[in-house]
Amino acid sequence: MHRPIRALIDCTALQHNLSVVRSHTRQARIMAVVKADAYGHGLLRTTQALNTVDGFAVLELEAAIQLREAGFNQPVLLLEGFFSAEELEIMDHYQLSTVIHSHEQLSLLLAHRKTGKPDIYLKINTGMNRLGFRPEEESSVLNRIRQWRSDASITLMTHFSCADDALEADQVNQQLDQFAALHDVKENNLPQTLANSAAILRYPGTHANWVRPGIVLYGASPLPDKTGIELGLRPVMTLTSQIIAVQQLDPSDRVGYGGQFIADQPMRIGVVAAGYADGYPRHAPTGTPVLVNGQRTRLVGRISMDMLTVDLNGISEAGVGSPVTLWGEGLPVEEVAKSAQTISYELLTALSPRVPTISIS
Repeated sequence: MHRPIRALIDCTALQHNLSVVRSHTRQARIMAVVKADAYGHGLLRTTQALNTVDGFAVLELEAAIQLREAGFNQPVLLLEGFFSAEELEIMDHYQLSTVIHSHEQLSLLLAHRKTGKPDIYLKINTGMNRLGFRPEEESSVLNRIRQWRSDASITLMTHFSCADDALEADQVNQQLDQFAALHDVKENNLPQTLANSAAILRYPGTHANWVRPGIVLYGASPLPDKTGIELGLRPVMTLTSQIIAVQQLDPSDRVGYGGQFIADQPMRIGVVAAGYADGYPRHAPTGTPVLVNGQRTRLVGRISMDMLTVDLNGISEAGVGSPVTLWGEGLPVEEVAKSAQTISYELLTALSPRVPTISIS
């Protein structure tokens, strides 16, 4: 059985969104963030479309190896670094760049005999309080790395906690001030990377030498007050399916598990081949927007593992086989995420492996 649900991936939209990033960051080099299978869009498909960027950032060592074996020669950065001496050996073989964010990683690095030139991104914790060395440790850590290998290429790195929130400019500025006060920023002018997608758009003063765009490349907005379309972006993923059954409801009829939706008038509902096992959020409530035959309608009732139900009142021509858009072209993923009380990042990266992804350009 071939279920009709599909994720259509528009590679020209990826290239368009990259051009938008470039328009904001004319001087900075671009490190495209393609972790989590390129936010659910397919690692190799995405990187081939973005092959003009200056580097790629991934989380998984396996993904970095996949890029090297596919012939990508740009820097490939491991955003969480390494966790064993064995991984360091593999990184050497594939000439991978690495973040170092902890004393445990530093100890592993200093005990390692690397043959090539090390390319290290030293992460400083300026207020995110997740990964990174304290600002006051920066000089001593750098000195130890330089004593280990004087030829090491070192880039200073941090990550903003609130760049997406217009009301948190003070927090961004505090982090920026802490970073600017680092000895090797002031004295040695080491290369720097600070800006994620939100900072690229909202804080030009953070662009530095490298920027790290993620969600903007995929056409979704990192800013809660705007959609990707409003930022000039184009959606890359459109999640589509079809109606596979139609039911006629009488007033007081209930729909789905728990009978959470109760019809208050005669109505038609369409059963769509898409559910939480496909990556559609189970907690999306009645009223979440959906397109049927290109017309906006609403989700009704509880999401099932393999199906969901939509209101067909007012769409008289809709029936079995009618196309359904769950997010993407014509329906911003941010709208669906907001209704489901989550974020677009989660919806895109939660796409199930059982959903075929198909390039449309």
